[in-house]
Amino acid sequence: MFITKRHLPRRTVLRALGVTVALPWLESMVPALTALSKTAAAPARRLGVFYVPNGMAMRYWWPNAEGAVKELPPTLRSLQAYKDQVLLLGGLANADAANNTTPAGDHARSAGTFLTCVPFRAITDANVVAATTMDQLAAQEFSKETQLASLELGLESAAMLGACDGASCSLTNTIAWSTPTTPLPIDNDPRSLFERLFGLSGSTDPAARLARIHRDRSILDFLTDQLAQLDLQLGPTDHARFEEYLQSIRDVERRIQKAEEQNSRELPVVDQPMGVPSDYGEHAVLMMDLLALAYQTDLTRVSTFMLAREVSSRAYPEIGVSDSHHPLSHHQNEAAKLERLHKINEYHMQQFAHLVGKLAAIPEGDGMMLDHTLLMYGTGISDSNTHFHDDLPIAVIGGKAAGVTGGRYVRYADGTPLANLEVTLLDKLGVHVEKFGDADGRLNNLGDQMLSDV
Repeated sequence: MFITKRHLPRRTVLRALGVTVALPWLESMVPALTALSKTAAAPARRLGVFYVPNGMAMRYWWPNAEGAVKELPPTLRSLQAYKDQVLLLGGLANADAANNTTPAGDHARSAGTFLTCVPFRAITDANVVAATTMDQLAAQEFSKETQLASLELGLESAAMLGACDGASCSLTNTIAWSTPTTPLPIDNDPRSLFERLFGLSGSTDPAARLARIHRDRSILDFLTDQLAQLDLQLGPTDHARFEEYLQSIRDVERRIQKAEEQNSRELPVVDQPMGVPSDYGEHAVLMMDLLALAYQTDLTRVSTFMLAREVSSRAYPEIGVSDSHHPLSHHQNEAAKLERLHKINEYHMQQFAHLVGKLAAIPEGDGMMLDHTLLMYGTGISDSNTHFHDDLPIAVIGGKAAGVTGGRYVRYADGTPLANLEVTLLDKLGVHVEKFGDADGRLNNLGDQMLSDV
């Protein structure tokens, strides 16, 4: 790290005509007199939880043996370049998802308890009592320092209302609950998310939004004078980093505008908001890039991301799978169906791998942004045909600066509560809770420093 006498406040933002642009972490934000202090110089830690529905083709998920992993298994091979940042965890179970004493089906219980690890009470189709989710416990703490407490993102519409899989659709639409009775709806519209991060959200009227498409100026053009003045304050390293960041904003904006222009030439699509690309992969990459920008600017440190909602029946013809996802997940151990289900699982992982690559390429502090970010990837069902909720497919990616050591496959005793992992991740984020869900201890062996069970 190169320290100068220049100093920019960590929360510096640029504003003009409804545009708000926060700055990424820059060396100029480390005061010269406190540069040697880890507290002053350390970048923030972050949390991201990524959920995939309908279980997994499990034979493609697990490595052959415990210990060091040289080659990631087929579902995760798109993460091979980041293998040393991937920690696979076996033996974890969510007993509350297996609890069938409520009218809710397995899918509703899987998503509805994934980040609470407590049973919920479905009083009516639209009235559910659950618990505050693990991500929101972190958000409550980190929101003291950020503009947005958290982001709840997804790639399918959460407009389903009423009953889904025997319970309120809120249980399949989201995995994040800010209180026991308040589900947080996901945002799947790139334009909506972009405006939430950078402003210019003057109207939600489609006509007004389309009018903005045809304006010649990018939002950054409103900030020309401020950008020029800031550039004079930056050293060579910060200058290059800031230019890359601005280019990322322009690129994301251009892609959103392109998607909106394409949508404006087509007939309206039910449940598809303006600005949502019709191609799943394009949509996923765009949302992942926006999430990376939100992390980079410290607008938020907490996010959840549903790559599809539970009971999703989306087909993926672009990868040669014309079957609807949910029916296909009931594969009855037929080899051909398992192979097609694996293709969907791997395709989801490829979208997530794009974000991992972005975070692994952004310098931050004495490492990369991925080092300071804990990403949890998984689902509430293991074998999708039997709807098992034990030996869940769970991976933790990143978090090197928080003491997580990847490149390994670690197994715990069968039936170890998933809540044990979630409370351990909270510990590593500096958010300590005495009791969470059905946790009966912390997990050891996540990193170089072993945690003792409690």
